[in-house]
Formats: sequence, structure tokens, C-alpha cells
Amino acid sequence: MSGHGTPIPMTSRPCGPLTGEANVPGDKSISHRSLILGAMAVGETKISGLLEGEDVLDTAKAMRAFGAEVTDHGGGNWSVQGVGVGGFAEPDNVIDCGNSGTGVRLIMGAMATSDITVTFTGDASLNGRPMARVTDPIALFGAQSVGRAGGRLPMTIVGARDAVPVRYVVPMPSAQVKSAVLLAGLNAPGQTVVIEKEATRDHTERMLAGFGAEISVKETHEGREITLTGQPELQPQTIVVPRDPSSAAFPVCAAVITPGSDVLVPNIGLNPTRAGLFTTLREMGADLTYENEREEGGEPVADLRAKFSPDLKGIDVDPARAASMIDEYPVLSVVAAFAQGDTVMTGVKELRVKESDRIDAMATGLRLNRIEVDEGDDWWTVKGLGHGNVPGGATCVSHLDHRIAMSFMILGMAAQKPVSVDDGGPIATSFPIFEPLMAQLGADVKRD
Repeated sequence: MSGHGTPIPMTSRPCGPLTGEANVPGDKSISHRSLILGAMAVGETKISGLLEGEDVLDTAKAMRAFGAEVTDHGGGNWSVQGVGVGGFAEPDNVIDCGNSGTGVRLIMGAMATSDITVTFTGDASLNGRPMARVTDPIALFGAQSVGRAGGRLPMTIVGARDAVPVRYVVPMPSAQVKSAVLLAGLNAPGQTVVIEKEATRDHTERMLAGFGAEISVKETHEGREITLTGQPELQPQTIVVPRDPSSAAFPVCAAVITPGSDVLVPNIGLNPTRAGLFTTLREMGADLTYENEREEGGEPVADLRAKFSPDLKGIDVDPARAASMIDEYPVLSVVAAFAQGDTVMTGVKELRVKESDRIDAMATGLRLNRIEVDEGDDWWTVKGLGHGNVPGGATCVSHLDHRIAMSFMILGMAAQKPVSVDDGGPIATSFPIFEPLMAQLGADVKRD
């Protein structure tokens, strides 16, 4: 079942060439951070191209509950009248973050050093995900948390009355954890230091600098060391949100495996900490090209053209790339099914604790569609059948996970037989225009 209402079964049928422009939604990571940092600035932040999926809308509601004035002007244009660092009001009600792990973990960090008490909850999927990875480091600032067994939502956090700065080594590659600690450090005196052994997406660092925070990054023997000086007065910004590479992954991968396809994704974000999938697809032999490369708002962007690529080869994906494409492994596994030979993905244990256990969810569904998969705790291998040889024909379980649902819809576009999911409802959390966008390109995706 969908955590957002009645289940919506969907089926994707084999289709002709996919062609045209894929105007995918704005970047989800940057959209969340634009709202949160806008709420912590003094003055009005203007945002265009905001992703208006349920995850981001839940973050907008949360910022209103903390006292910020958040206004939807239509067409992806929003404004946030901020309350300043340390200015959050205590919400009157429980903060419901829906399906969004990014939203809840970043908001927990942002409020952890304010003298307020907040209760968080979410849908069935989010309430099953681990939060100790955030509550442990924010406890070092002085915040207290009480939740269900295993550190799960619903959870109440009592913000630190007299916050202290921290030095924290992130134990796993997680941009969410790093960002939560940095946001908590904004309202702590002195310098908060975060060290990550493996680089993760750096939107928070870039955007903190853009809002006027004093932040520096250097490489040390421990890893990537980020130092933030607390209690700044953040300056409001005008933000143009680039299109989301994680959403672009679906039309791009569909084009690569569907005969005759030629799809252009304009204004796509190519931050090197996010673009690992595109590098991997090229290594497999995909016909991907970047056009009109440029920089907007401190982020590299380009127009990405993807064409049908009949001679894909299985590869060993560089595990060092995992953090830059962790959300794209499900749809990469679909492309791997159409390649010749094995595609081996290692160092991906984070997939076990996403909206679902994504390794298990994809492996189970691929096997139902007669694709052989091997798996371990932090690795999996898809044994490719080559173009035209993927049987399809099964109904897969989405596990309340938008990326699982969309990945199987992509599989159905190039398989021999249609592929269905039990519930496509969660797609709306990150890609609310997925169905009409894919239909406009030529896909046959229908609600059952």
C-alpha cells in the first residue's frame, strides 16, 4: 500500500522509440535545502524551479510550522521569509515528513540547536527507517531524542538549550547525516567540524557558502574536513533550482534501452557528487552527450542527450562512485539487464536502508522477470541478457518506494512483455509528472 493513500497499480508496456525533450522536475536535494536555508536566513529568499513533489511540499509545511512565511507563487516559483538562525518557533503540532528521509533528517539537524521541542512522524516507509544516524550526532550538541525501538519514528527531539560545537566523523557515506550536523552547527557557537571519509553530494556546503556562512573544506589524512563557523546571519538568496539528475535517470535509462530513442534532458544538474550514473552508463557503452555546458548558481549544468545504445556491456562499477549515484542503482540494474555480461555493484550497503531495502526489492523483481541476480550485504550482480532478450511479464512490489516503482516501469518499456507494480502511488513523492512526461516521450505507462 502507498503511505499516501489507496494503492495505484501501474503497468508499463513495450513501446516504440522515445523522443523529444524530458523536462524533469527540479533537483530534490537542492529544493529541500533552499526551503530550509531560506527559513534560517533573514529576509526573503526567492526560489524558481522548485520540485513540487510531496517530499518537498512536506518540508515547506514544516518550515511554516517553525514560523517562516513560505509562499507558493505558482509555476515552481516560491518565496521564503526567513526567521534567522536560532529563530525557529516551536511547532503547534507534529511534523509529518511523509516519505522523505532527506526532509526529516535535515530538519532534525536544523532544529536540534534551538530551544524547542518537536515531534516527527512520517508514512509507513519513513517510520521504518533508522534515525539514530542523525540523533546520535545531534546529541553531541546537547539535543535529546525519544523514539520507537531501534531509533525509529515517531520521535520527539528536545533541542539543545545551550548548544556546543562538535567535531564529528561521519561513520557512513551519507550526505543527509553530514548536512544534519552542519545545519545543527549553524546555531552553535564556535566552529563545528564534520569529517567524511568518502565524499558525498556537496549541495549543503555550496549553498551554505551562497547564503553567507563561513565554511571551508580541505582534504586531510582523516578525509574531507568541513569547518563551519556558527551563529552567522544568513543572507537571503535568489535560487534557480537545476533539474534533478536522479529524476533524469529514468528517461535517460529508458532511452538507452529502447530502440530508436533520442531524448534531450535540458538544464540538468551535473554536480560531480551527483553525476556518477551518467559516467557509469558511458562506461557501459551508452550514447550520452553533454550539450551547452555551463554554471548556474554555483552548480554545473548542461543539456543531456541520451540515445538508444544496442551494444551495452556489463561492467564492474567503481565502488568509490557509490555515494554519487546511490539513488540510481535501482534503475542502473534495469539497464544492466539489457547489457551483455555481468554488471557488478559493490560498496552499496546504504541501499539496504533507503525507503526500502532496494537491493532486495530490485533483485526480487528482476528475478520475477527472469533476470538472474546475485546479492550480498553490500553488493549485487545483475547478469545481463542483452538487447531484446529480457522477458518481463511480472508484477513487482514497490515497497512504498518511488525509485523501485519507476525502475520497473522503465524495465517494461523495453522488455518482451509488460511489467507491472503493485503500487505506483509513491512516485508522486519525487516525480509527480512521471506519467505524463514519459507518455509525451512515447512510453506506454498506464494505471491499472
